[in-house]
Amino acid sequence: MVPAGVSRAATSAQDVAAQAGEATTLPTLDNRIVACRACPRLVQWREQVAVQRRAAYRHQEYWGRPVPGFGPSDARVVVLGLAPGAHGANRTGRVFTGDRSGDWLYAALHRAGLANQPTSTGLDDGLVLTGTRVLAAVRCAPPQNAPSTIERDTCAPWMDRELDLLAPTLQVMVALGGFAWAAALGWHRRRGGVVPRPQPRFAHGAQVVLEAASAHTGTRGGGIGRVHLLGSYHVSQQNTQTGRLTEPMLDEVFARATRLARS
Repeated sequence: MVPAGVSRAATSAQDVAAQAGEATTLPTLDNRIVACRACPRLVQWREQVAVQRRAAYRHQEYWGRPVPGFGPSDARVVVLGLAPGAHGANRTGRVFTGDRSGDWLYAALHRAGLANQPTSTGLDDGLVLTGTRVLAAVRCAPPQNAPSTIERDTCAPWMDRELDLLAPTLQVMVALGGFAWAAALGWHRRRGGVVPRPQPRFAHGAQVVLEAASAHTGTRGGGIGRVHLLGSYHVSQQNTQTGRLTEPMLDEVFARATRLARS
């Protein structure tokens, strides 16, 4: 569960940047993310969905807030997605939880030995991740799963700071889709890391080494080192139901991620 105690919600891009930058632990950061109200369109949408519930969930209380990352603070693997699903994470309060995308993702993490169970249904379901943290580039459910450029940029400091705090142990990032791929490269560049030129293009199975950032040192005592970035098609139904993404394809990416994280 997310700890309590946030005194003030971020209501602007400047607030987000300030509050994210001041967070020195993941629980503090998670707490501030959950309280954020910086993007009016996203606030209106996430709260509207939480009231006008899908019929199958009409008796459930929706989370209806930004969704923090999930997983241990010493993760070696980060799985980065786009944004919470309106009736998935926006309902349950856990990233990639309560919808078909999450079913695919956590089943794959379980097969790879990175999760203690193949399902993720809610905050109290007993799911534990091993050496892996899952987060989204944008923390609120957007209409049509499409955050605007301004919303993406406003939210970016939350992701940046989360990855900064994970940097001392981070070895591998798995980007689910082109949006997450670009977000990962953006974080590395903003932190002084070396991004190859021309910029690596997203593709399923793509792999690139992001070299160490020599100038940046995180508050937990370590800088951003070399990170392996892997690309995978997103686990959305548009990909899984059409066969564009299959279980063996996803398993191969996570098998590679676990090998790289141990090297």
